[in-house]
Amino acid sequence: MRVEKHSLIRFPFGRATRALGCAIVLFAVLAPVARADYAVLQSGQRLHITGYESLGETIRLTMQGGTLEIPADSLLRIDPEDTFLPVKVKLLDVPFANFIADSAQSHGIPAELLASVIAVESNFNPNAVSVKSARGLMQLMPKTATRFGVTNVFDPRQNIDAGTRYLKELLLRYNGDLATTLAAYNAGPDRIGQFRTLPPYRETREYVRRVTEKLNKNFKSSDQILAFQ
Repeated sequence: MRVEKHSLIRFPFGRATRALGCAIVLFAVLAPVARADYAVLQSGQRLHITGYESLGETIRLTMQGGTLEIPADSLLRIDPEDTFLPVKVKLLDVPFANFIADSAQSHGIPAELLASVIAVESNFNPNAVSVKSARGLMQLMPKTATRFGVTNVFDPRQNIDAGTRYLKELLLRYNGDLATTLAAYNAGPDRIGQFRTLPPYRETREYVRRVTEKLNKNFKSSDQILAFQ
């Protein structure tokens, strides 16, 4: 028997100016139950569910802690808990695609978002070091790397995994709001708390814009992201 935890993130699409004002609705990480099935999505995610109901263009999934509605065409199949089949996730055409896909699937973050963050942070340079001592592909600060157990910050697998976990932590903290999450990743959560909105720093606002534009431009047609207007 396999028991896993998953979460689903909704990513808005459209122009970058719209995207900055849109929130990504992040549902709670799903806790396992004694007996359940798996809803297998086109993205490769497996959601632990206790029931489901077809509502025409959407499907309502029931799980411990509440319900979640998803587009009907985003559901690949429903598998019994003890016989579900593994889903092969299509790799992105970017450097370190295997590590990105592994971390994305493990922590419930779309690979497209990770690739967009890495592109803006380091341009996929695993040895990048900023003037503020942020290091590696996802530009981890030393304290962040230590907190997530990174022993070699320049190791692509470790760096991506820790950066993914930190990004997931921020998404949960800010209820799935993408712009606020990215701003916190760039400027730090303390600045979000200080200003109660996106910090008025040109660097941070430019960072949010660049990641969001890259996500929308490069992965708009990807079947791995569940897009909602």
